[in-house]
Amino acid sequence: MLEAALGLFAHRAPEDVSLDDVAEAAGVSRPLVYRYFPGGKQQLYEAALRSSADALDRCFAEPEDGAPTERLGRVLDRYLAFVDGHDAGFSALLRGGSVVETSNTTSIVDEVRRAAAGQIFLHLGAERPGARLAMLVRTWIAAVEAASLIWLDDGKTPAADELRDWLVDQLVALLVTGSARDPETAGVVRRLLAQERADGPVADLARRLVPLVGEAAHLL
Repeated sequence: MLEAALGLFAHRAPEDVSLDDVAEAAGVSRPLVYRYFPGGKQQLYEAALRSSADALDRCFAEPEDGAPTERLGRVLDRYLAFVDGHDAGFSALLRGGSVVETSNTTSIVDEVRRAAAGQIFLHLGAERPGARLAMLVRTWIAAVEAASLIWLDDGKTPAADELRDWLVDQLVALLVTGSARDPETAGVVRRLLAQERADGPVADLARRLVPLVGEAAHLL
């Protein structure tokens, strides 16, 4: 039943899914759904949401091998594949306003955001970040969520791999900019650069930015 509910909630807003729909998709009777989920659709939705949250948590788990931006790219590949496979449900979840949205569902979503931030801090070598670095990473996570929703609204364009690379560039740019005002972030950037490859994402971004930096040199 939970698998059937997950399939329905993945592609339809929660308020558009009824217990009859779940029972039909699972091939069981409506009373049987109530037997396992006496709290009705709300309990079933929260169980489905928890299952999705666990799947998202697994998206963020990445071994500490290779350059940090390459690890981040693999995480984003899994994340965007999840978004692609749960389009309508993902949109309803992040946009809020659902008739089944409660403090419990909001808490589950916040747990996913905290888990994502925790993984980013881990790979940046800053498991206990200061206020500025923490704000920077959480701001980027909010940008990733917003970009994902826009991506769905725009028919999943650009291609997922192009969106992934753009999001990686965004985090690197935020870290570099933040390092100008925060010594902790500057230390993170130095550690990150020491682990990056000469033909990796950071080097590629730097090559593309050098001409723009040259054009701005007259301001110095």
